[in-house]
Amino acid sequence: MSDDEADPELLALLRQHLQGKLTLSEDPETGVLESAEYVCDNSIDVALDMRSCKNAAAAIYAQMQQQEYSAAKWSAHELHPKAKDEATVAFIFTVDLLNFSFWSEKPDADRFAVSYRDKRWTGYWSLVAALQRALDEGIPITDSHFWQDEEECTLDVLKHVFRSSTDEEMPLLKERLACLREAGTVLYQKYKCHPVNLISEANGSAAALVNLLARDFRCFRDEHRFEGRRKPIRFLKRAQILVADLWACFEGTSYGAFQDIDKITMFADYRVPQILNSMGCLAYSPPLDAAVRAKREIPQGRSWEMQLRACSIWCVELIRREILKQHPGTKINAVLIDFFLYDTMKKMELEGLESIPHHRTRSIWY
Repeated sequence: MSDDEADPELLALLRQHLQGKLTLSEDPETGVLESAEYVCDNSIDVALDMRSCKNAAAAIYAQMQQQEYSAAKWSAHELHPKAKDEATVAFIFTVDLLNFSFWSEKPDADRFAVSYRDKRWTGYWSLVAALQRALDEGIPITDSHFWQDEEECTLDVLKHVFRSSTDEEMPLLKERLACLREAGTVLYQKYKCHPVNLISEANGSAAALVNLLARDFRCFRDEHRFEGRRKPIRFLKRAQILVADLWACFEGTSYGAFQDIDKITMFADYRVPQILNSMGCLAYSPPLDAAVRAKREIPQGRSWEMQLRACSIWCVELIRREILKQHPGTKINAVLIDFFLYDTMKKMELEGLESIPHHRTRSIWY
């Protein structure tokens, strides 16, 4: 080929770019781990204790082995769907579209709760229970066509779907409606109205699917500025947990088959930082510790909040590496560690064994 001739491969790439089809590299990265390490290296109010991280790695590994903890735990819960089909994909997409901000300052008896199947559900499970209840009642709450219909999918309908057995409403209902509305529009415009087509676009890559979610859906674009750094810090909590839930539900097959699931990090929320602090892995500066213990709300996007989230991601990554170092060949990733730590913290809460409250931040990101 002469210098004057156009390179057909370059032309094909340019054509894909202009058509909006060139979206993913051959080996995509989410940038979450890089962001977490940067914030951790520059953190002054949250610090990692390396000895405690090593001790935690040993304890977590031993307990997970004892409990035979695996991705199969996801489907074992009575509220999670059991079918392995497109309807389950839509259900998981809806859950993680709305999977944020369930904490309450009210006593347990008065907090937002959902009554379903003769049980009372709070926290994350109140969301899952409410969605299952809505489907039982014939409300197509997991259908993106419904989300787009401004006459059918209204705030009043959402209030009915998420009606509480107490006087407290589910937090951020208007924001949840906005998430549904935006997701319905994007799925209609780009993915033929169903998340299975979004998954297909990722070509079996967990990182690629996370990046697609962050690129196309503002409500999944969990990235923020930190201390004047020009490049945004990426957390992408709900985008990552959506991928993880698909992987766990389908046990690494079908819609949950991702060859790079190990690129998914811990999901930066408020429960895992709580247990990492309880285990001595994370230490807080006196002002931050006092704010957390006093249950003062920490604004989303401020330095304290970003340090808490980022240091938790990096801490779980170090725990994962330590487990693999001590037990080469074991099947472990940040997803399983996160699931295990979350479940353990919730159990400790129910048993009244919390040594410190979780931090309070009200946002759509977690």
